[in-house]
Amino acid sequence: MQKVNINQKKGEPKIWFNSIKSLANVLSEENQALLKLIVETHPQSIKELEDVTGRKANNLLRTLRTMENYGFVKLKEGKAGKGRTPLIPEVLYSSAKIEVCLTA
Repeated sequence: MQKVNINQKKGEPKIWFNSIKSLANVLSEENQALLKLIVETHPQSIKELEDVTGRKANNLLRTLRTMENYGFVKLKEGKAGKGRTPLIPEVLYSSAKIEVCLTA
């Protein structure tokens, strides 16, 4: 099993991937663009992000939940209004260092 380690800075959390493929899926160009868009626009809900990206809410939520599981994003509950409590996506890092072990 190949492990890929993403380590921000000394003392910050490490994120492990079981393969380069899983890393590539999570940090695809499309997903990197999504992270950048979140940082730039500060959407206050998934609906707002849906409007900006043109992607469906369920697609965005699936992607963001995956990124949240790896520690790249946090989905915070917003203030309740009419209907459901909005989820506010927050990007936790501005960059990442990728380290790949080539030997067992």
